[in-house]
Amino acid sequence: MIPRHIHQALTQVRELRSRVIASSRFTGYSGIARISGGGLALCASLLLTAGGNPSAVWVHVATWGAVCCLSVAINYGALLRWGLQGADLSKAGEKLSPAADLLPSLFVGGLLTGAFLLHGTHDLLFGMWMCVFGVTNLVSRRILPDGIALVGVYYIVAGTVCLLHPNASFTNPWPMGLVFFIGEVSGGAILHRNRDRKEPI
Repeated sequence: MIPRHIHQALTQVRELRSRVIASSRFTGYSGIARISGGGLALCASLLLTAGGNPSAVWVHVATWGAVCCLSVAINYGALLRWGLQGADLSKAGEKLSPAADLLPSLFVGGLLTGAFLLHGTHDLLFGMWMCVFGVTNLVSRRILPDGIALVGVYYIVAGTVCLLHPNASFTNPWPMGLVFFIGEVSGGAILHRNRDRKEPI
C-alpha cells in the first residue's frame, strides 16, 4: 500500500503536469470559425452540382478559390480578434506566433496548386490539398487538443485515396466537399469543446 504522503505527492505531480499541458495549449483558433469552413466546402459542392457540374476547370478553380479565401478570412479574422483582445499590441505578435508556424505549409500548398494547374494535372488537386491540410493539423498537434492529430491523419488518408484513385476528377466536387465538411466539423468540435470557456468562440 502506498503511504499517504507519497500518494499526495503523486497527486500533486499529476495536477502540476495537467496545468503545464493546459498552459501550453494554443486557444486562439475558433471552433465555430472552423466549422463554418466545413459548411462552405459543402455549400460549394451543392452549388457546383446545382449548376450542372460544369466541365470547365476554371469554374471549379474559382469556386474552391473563393471557399479558401472566405475560410481564411473567417478563421484568421477570429484568430486576430482573439489575439488583440486583452493584450497590448507589443505582445499580440508573440501571442499569435503559433499560428505563423502553419504558413510554410500553406505556402507550399499554394505553390503546388499553381504548378498542378500549370501542368494540367488538376485532377490531383483535391488529394494534394487534403494531404497538405492533414500535415498542418499534425504540425499543430502539440499545441492543440489531442484529437486534432486524428483529424490530420484522416485528411492524409483521404488525400492518399484521392491521389491514387484511377478515376479521380477535379470536376466532381463531392470528394472535396464531403471530406472537408467532415474534417472541419470534427476539428471545429474538438477545438470548441476544449477551448477555455473564458475565451470568445
